[in-house]
Amino acid sequence: MIQLAFVCTQNAARSQMAEAIGRHLAETRYPGLRVCSAGARPSGKVNPNAIRVIEELGISMESHWSKSLDEIDSDALDYVITLCDDAAEHCPVIPGATTLHWGLEDPACLQGEGEEVLAAFRMTRNEIKRRLLRLLATVESEIF
Repeated sequence: MIQLAFVCTQNAARSQMAEAIGRHLAETRYPGLRVCSAGARPSGKVNPNAIRVIEELGISMESHWSKSLDEIDSDALDYVITLCDDAAEHCPVIPGATTLHWGLEDPACLQGEGEEVLAAFRMTRNEIKRRLLRLLATVESEIF
């Protein structure tokens, strides 16, 4: 079994999308995978555009909430993946966990709900999925 945590500053968009995609992959392809997310300074809410673009994939984010690092079981983690430079700087070292940094632009920095904003969220979602699938392919023997 492999346990991953995705960390960004607010735990509102990038890390939430990564958690949702990871959990979906755990349900459909990688039963030995456990995924969570957290924020260095959680916002307390999940970005509605993140919810929308994840639901376009048929994945529900109904049970998601913005949480802090203190709310996840860091002792059980195998990988911590930071998704922004701020989180990489403020994420504590988790003994026994491998830390990876996937610096991704924050689509939530764009204002509004128009197609340009949704396109940025979709690009981030797709990049997260691509990187996650690549990571899982390299650690697949540890998952089963």
